Amino acid sequence: MPRAAPYDRDTTLEAAMGLFWHKGYHATSLKDLEAALAMKPGSIYAAFQSKENLYLLAMQRYFDRFRGQFRDRIVAAASPLQALADHLRAYAALSPGDANAQACMLIKSFVDTRGTEPAIAEQSQAYLAAMRDEIAAAFAAAKARGEIAEDSDCPALARRYQAYVNALRLELHQGTAAAEVAALADSLAREVEALRRAG
Repeated sequence: MPRAAPYDRDTTLEAAMGLFWHKGYHATSLKDLEAALAMKPGSIYAAFQSKENLYLLAMQRYFDRFRGQFRDRIVAAASPLQALADHLRAYAALSPGDANAQACMLIKSFVDTRGTEPAIAEQSQAYLAAMRDEIAAAFAAAKARGEIAEDSDCPALARRYQAYVNALRLELHQGTAAAEVAALADSLAREVEALRRAG
């Protein structure tokens, strides 16, 4: 009996992430996975146990990537507050074909699976909360540098900021005109910049 062709786990998870992010959990069929991963059903299950487990691994990859990119941007910045504002403006510079111009995979996962796949829904919610914590930490860094008021509520600011990001990504996902997205991104970024303390 011929042995299954070897697979590269990193490449396979990248392909799975892209497919699931685009189509969602329920709309992704086994045939879709076979084509995207270039693997037979038996090999997919041998490597990942189940479609649900593969989805969870793909979602973890998505979360780790975006949290890492955000964290790197904040750490490298001389001004955490400016980095937060610039992060919003950066969405307006994405090309229509950029995967980052899609709606957030975590939100799509939560909406898609809340009533059917509790493990996926709960994990997506946990990742959204963890991302919000990252944002709150960025605002806390801005507070520690004296950029924003000492009584600033960093978790509340993070919740609002996360809503800003999701609003921008939804506009991009819908194909809103670039000029309109840029205007919205700049408006939201200015709100962040307005938190800066005078002097």
